Amino acid sequence: MSARHEPVDDAVKATIDRNVAALVQHDQQAAARAGVQDKIADRITVFAGSMTFVYVHLIAFGGWIAANVGVVPGIPAWDPTMVILAMVASVEAIFVSAFVLISQNRMALISERRSQLNLQISLLAEHETKRLMALVTAIAERLDVQTSVDEEVKGLLRDVQPDAVIARIEDEEKKPPTGE
Repeated sequence: MSARHEPVDDAVKATIDRNVAALVQHDQQAAARAGVQDKIADRITVFAGSMTFVYVHLIAFGGWIAANVGVVPGIPAWDPTMVILAMVASVEAIFVSAFVLISQNRMALISERRSQLNLQISLLAEHETKRLMALVTAIAERLDVQTSVDEEVKGLLRDVQPDAVIARIEDEEKKPPTGE
């Protein structure tokens, strides 16, 4: 099923293009600022999360096991109890886990920055919307136009206090879960 896209006018397209270009440029700058250690950790993490990694390990561990249980003729067992294989796998797991955590920490920082940007944009949009609502309300009053949403608009014109919202969320999180 293909998504149907409505035509976009030139002004909207220009805004979208500008925003996408800014995000791509920001991501490229962040990648350029990453240190050598971060870049190495990212590459290892990408490889460790690939099917190539799985195939390499299937072949290597499978060959190791086959040789050490005597399935491969002419190759003497060097690790019949698989202790060395277990040690190699454990050490590898430690390092791969560390590289994954390093990459995740960096991605979490980038995600936090984007969340802050989204919050700032949302707060700005709220501010702009309230100004527009106030202007439309003033025009309606000037023209003596009554609507069914006049009282609701008064409530919407009040500023939302982020601290109050956060406190409310924290209060809800402290409540015990309701039974289903």
